[in-house]
Amino acid sequence: MAQLWGGRFTKETDKLVYQFNASISFDKRLLQEDIEGSIAHVKMLARQGILTQEEKDRIVDGLTGIRRDAEDGSLAVTEEYEDIHSFVEANLIDRIGEAGKKLHTGRSRNDQVALDMRLYVRRQVEETDGLLKELLETLLCLMEDNLETYMPGFTHLQKAQPTTLAHYMGAYFEMFRRDRQRMSDIRERMNYCPLGSGALAGTTYPLDREYTASLLGFAGPTLNSMDSVSDRDYVIEYLAALSTIMMHLSRFSEEIILWNSNEYQFVEIDDAYSTGSSIMPQKKNPDIAELVRGKTGRVYGALTSLLTTMKGLPLAYNKDMQEDKELTFDAIDTVKGCLQLFNGMVKTMKFRRDVMARSAMRGFTNATDAADYLVGKGMPFRDAHGVIGRLVLYCIGQGKSIEECSLEELKEISPVFEKDIYDAVSLKTCVEKRLTVGAPGPEAMKRVIALHREYLEKH
Repeated sequence: MAQLWGGRFTKETDKLVYQFNASISFDKRLLQEDIEGSIAHVKMLARQGILTQEEKDRIVDGLTGIRRDAEDGSLAVTEEYEDIHSFVEANLIDRIGEAGKKLHTGRSRNDQVALDMRLYVRRQVEETDGLLKELLETLLCLMEDNLETYMPGFTHLQKAQPTTLAHYMGAYFEMFRRDRQRMSDIRERMNYCPLGSGALAGTTYPLDREYTASLLGFAGPTLNSMDSVSDRDYVIEYLAALSTIMMHLSRFSEEIILWNSNEYQFVEIDDAYSTGSSIMPQKKNPDIAELVRGKTGRVYGALTSLLTTMKGLPLAYNKDMQEDKELTFDAIDTVKGCLQLFNGMVKTMKFRRDVMARSAMRGFTNATDAADYLVGKGMPFRDAHGVIGRLVLYCIGQGKSIEECSLEELKEISPVFEKDIYDAVSLKTCVEKRLTVGAPGPEAMKRVIALHREYLEKH
């Protein structure tokens, strides 16, 4: 059992206790961050005269070799070590001898793991942001191509008013754009370096924490050593942001599942993102959308679990905090996988434009516009609302849409109707009249699309 703390103890740790305590099975994915942080640490130690230049060079060469060998598979991270930190340090000592024992000067595992996790989460935030940008590019292309793809908009899952596919995709663009903004906020807030905080009360060595922070790309050092080793706010923030991403993906998935159903037939999901049934040969199931929807609860669970773990912890470091890693790693893998698959699914979906337009017409989504038509003829809105309500009831009984009624039928409901009603309630007119910022009218949408394109080019 490779441990860094055996001097105080006279008995071997019980094997089950050792296994329960060890974290190497999951924190081995922090190898890159552990070596990156260690290299910065020894460079600072040499700059401060705590290590010689020769010691620094030997340690840096040794750490670089460990990273290289681990990456090419010639060095395996095995579970004989307690954690990734002991793996790196033990292998370094094996390779360069006594100089390797000086790596940990002025450092505790508490600030070391705090640094590793912060470096890892920072990189994952950036990768998540990149995947969100790819999805936004896909949505923007759909918006540009579907300014006149008419479809029903819904409230309460009931057809409400006509809109366009461009407008619909624009709503999800806004959601995922906010998710990117959250990534930016998290990165800025977390970008301070805890290394040099020691176990909880700093160190007597003359460390240059500003220099270490600059080497690692941080804005500066953290300002309280107790908080530095016990802070997991940035992980919780990131998990909250990941949960919000999954909520957005889940809502979108729910739409796609409905649109893919036999009752809607708005979309056809590509064969590459569908599966069949082992017993029903006609089935083509939206499994990717359903799995994304299902995995949302898994990510929520990670957030709730870490919040619960942290809620009762006194300052400073407690072993409970080791539980942050498996939860976070799983949530990150889940969200990144979902974003990649979801983007591929949306890119390859075929939209049934004719079915969507027919659904909008058959769902009386132009009823509000018909009422506005009567208002334009001088009828009070409340009276117009009642007239159109009676008209819709008549149409349901006849199995017709409003525009399929003859003028004579319309005049039976109200003599105010004239021939121009047909143009007034066409899907094209209903959409094009909506010109306020954020509305589905093509001119309004073009302005928004231009702003979105500018945003993606800048960010």
